[in-house]
Amino acid sequence: MMIKNQQLTRYEFKYFLRNDTAESIFKIALNFMNIDKYALNCGSKGYFVRSLYFDNSNYDNFYEKVDGMQVRKKFRLRTYDKSFNNNSNFYLEMKGRKLDRIIKKRTSFKMNYLKYFQSLTKLNELYFKNKHNELIESFIFDHNRKKINPRILVDYLRKPLVNKYGLYFRLTFDSNLTVSKSRSLYENNNFNNNKKYKPGTTILEVKFERSMPAWFHRVIQTFNLRRQSISKYVLGVCACGVKTETSD
Repeated sequence: MMIKNQQLTRYEFKYFLRNDTAESIFKIALNFMNIDKYALNCGSKGYFVRSLYFDNSNYDNFYEKVDGMQVRKKFRLRTYDKSFNNNSNFYLEMKGRKLDRIIKKRTSFKMNYLKYFQSLTKLNELYFKNKHNELIESFIFDHNRKKINPRILVDYLRKPLVNKYGLYFRLTFDSNLTVSKSRSLYENNNFNNNKKYKPGTTILEVKFERSMPAWFHRVIQTFNLRRQSISKYVLGVCACGVKTETSD
C-alpha cells in the first residue's frame, strides 16, 4: 500500500551544540513551543529515527553537498522502528535544495514494499503498482540514470518541538548519532562498523517557512550560535571512511 505524496518547502538552519547547551535551549523553547505529538510518549531522549541514504559509486550526492551546489537532491528510506515490524510503515523521501530553500517530498509504504528498494531488481513492478507517482518515477529515473544504491545508514534520537502560535516553526534536537555502511534498513547490517559520531553533541535543526520568531533570535544571541552546513549523510560517509566504490 502506498500513501499519497507529501511535500514541504521551507528554510532549514542547523547548529552543532554540546548536550548541556541543547538542554538549556530546549527548556527555553518550551515556553513558546509544544512537544510534537509523536514524541509525547517517547521519554526524555525523544523518538528513534533511521535513514538509509542512496548514492552512486562515485558518491555524487556527497560531493554535491560538500561543494555547496545550490540545486541538488538525494533519496533516502526512513523508518521510526528500530526493529523490523511488518505492520508498520517506512517512507521513501527526496530531500533537495533549490537556492536557499529546502524541498522535501515523501511517500509512505507498508513494509512488504521494502523489497523493491533493497534489491532494486523489480523497480518496473514497483512502477506499475504506483503509476503516476512523481516521487517514485523520479527515484527510478535516478536509479537507472545515476545508478544510485543504498550506501549509508544513520540512526539517532530526535526531540521535536512545534510552534504554539501562528506560523510554521519547528525545532528538532538530534542526538546519539550512529552511522554505518549498509545496503538495508534492517537485514544484513552485520558490517561491525557502527560508529558513534561526536558523543556528547546534539544537532539542532531550525525549520521555518517565512521567518524565525523574535524569541529565537534572542536565543541565537544569548548562546552565540553559529549556523553550520550539516548533513547527516555527509557525516556518515566521512565517519565510515567512504570515498568511492573503488576505495571501499
